[in-house]
Amino acid sequence: MRIISGNFKGRKLIEPVDKKTRPLKDLTKESIFNILEHSNLVKTKINNSKVLDLFAGTGSFGLECISRGSSNVTFVENYPDASDVLKKNIEKFNCEDKSIVINEDITNDDIETRLIDKKFDIIFLDPPYKTENFINLLNKIIDIKLLNKNGIIIIHRSKKIVEILPKNFQIIQIKTYGISKIIFGY
Repeated sequence: MRIISGNFKGRKLIEPVDKKTRPLKDLTKESIFNILEHSNLVKTKINNSKVLDLFAGTGSFGLECISRGSSNVTFVENYPDASDVLKKNIEKFNCEDKSIVINEDITNDDIETRLIDKKFDIIFLDPPYKTENFINLLNKIIDIKLLNKNGIIIIHRSKKIVEILPKNFQIIQIKTYGISKIIFGY
């Protein structure tokens, strides 16, 4: 795992030692950022953006955003082993001043209290494939209006999982890469 572009281009991330954390593959990450930067369907720009990285794992997505010019990233990760690696990666890239780390299960009702009065340009959701209450979290994100106008929500799921997304979630594009599907919407 590495940073693909920007100020930290080519630098390697510390990887998890356990098998419970499913890191975002470089090819998938590169494809996501190509769409963010080059698609006419996406109005959000990475430069100076505020990013929410839910189920952040090692921080690969959020650190890539910082490398490409995001103003700050709020990382949410409650699994202790992944959270430890996340904090080490933030320190390794000297991004403490652009990072907030929340070590809680954000799928419960605490999302409102932890993120009150915050708005984000990019929200990345990468829940474990077996997470069942992911749709409830997406509904809550939409209901409490965490997304700025012209913002984008990016969801990373297994292409085998069929979920009924909320009616108030507007899909822009769905792409598949290997076993993954990436859903872009707002």
